[in-house]
Amino acid sequence: MTAAGTATATATAKTWNVWLYVLMGVGAAVVGLLPWIITGMRLPLQNLWADEGAGLAEPMPFVLLPFSQYFVTLLIGVIAVGSALGGLVARLTKRHRPRFGTAAVAFGVLLVQLIAVIQTASVVEDGLRETSATELYFYGLTGGAVASIVVGMLVLGLIAAAPAAGALVGTSLAAVALGPWLSGLILPHTLQPVPPEFLAFLQSASLWIPAIVVGLTIAWCGLGSAGRIVAALFGLLVLWIGPVTFTAVASSIGSRGLARYPAEMLEYGLQVFQAALLEPGVSLRYVALAIVVAALGLAARALRTRRPNH
Repeated sequence: MTAAGTATATATAKTWNVWLYVLMGVGAAVVGLLPWIITGMRLPLQNLWADEGAGLAEPMPFVLLPFSQYFVTLLIGVIAVGSALGGLVARLTKRHRPRFGTAAVAFGVLLVQLIAVIQTASVVEDGLRETSATELYFYGLTGGAVASIVVGMLVLGLIAAAPAAGALVGTSLAAVALGPWLSGLILPHTLQPVPPEFLAFLQSASLWIPAIVVGLTIAWCGLGSAGRIVAALFGLLVLWIGPVTFTAVASSIGSRGLARYPAEMLEYGLQVFQAALLEPGVSLRYVALAIVVAALGLAARALRTRRPNH
């Protein structure tokens, strides 16, 4: 083969590699949507829907995202977890990643998520009643979805390409969203012939898994520099505040009685947040588990490092 032919073949291989990473990004975003996909992807019942019989006499329309004030945490979860998976794929394939591999993964994830937001928003906008409350509801959900995508892209970049401390920060942010994502995987099975005790165990375990993820990531990252120590503290802080924030948001936004009163809704959310944050048994249990897991991981890492010296 001539030099020109070899160069062309190499360029073609690199192009295919980039498109492969785009497809991996698409796959990561789709996996992120899995808790919503297994429900059938029918729009949840809407309090402000123009057709009051929709969802009863006939099914709600097909949408790519769970747009509802009762599904806000799941909405954040499916976007954040998809982005985090994209970042993880890019980092795990770092040795074989082409020049624009991370950008290609991000493009694939972003493509799926933007299509999902646009499709869902257009369906919801067409079906809602035309009132001021409707505008607040629609733009609030759409803005929240877009903000989740922006944060998700930050998480993807940190996990994919940042040093260990940055990857720990990104993983910690994603781990908080993992809780609602796992709950979303479990919830649809409550209507199936599955033992309720087993479902209760899975639901309880889904609340603790983010803490295990953060603890394991701290152990992987280590505490060998000031930056890594700060990142570990940040991870524990996110693990403390994140679940409490989700609880407050779900409680306030999910209150139908407060839907027309944004100021009262915000005040109620802050009250729930403060009450849960100041109750150690609720807010600090996940932090405690993460510290234990991190300590065990760091101890095992230290033993493995010292073993060859003996």
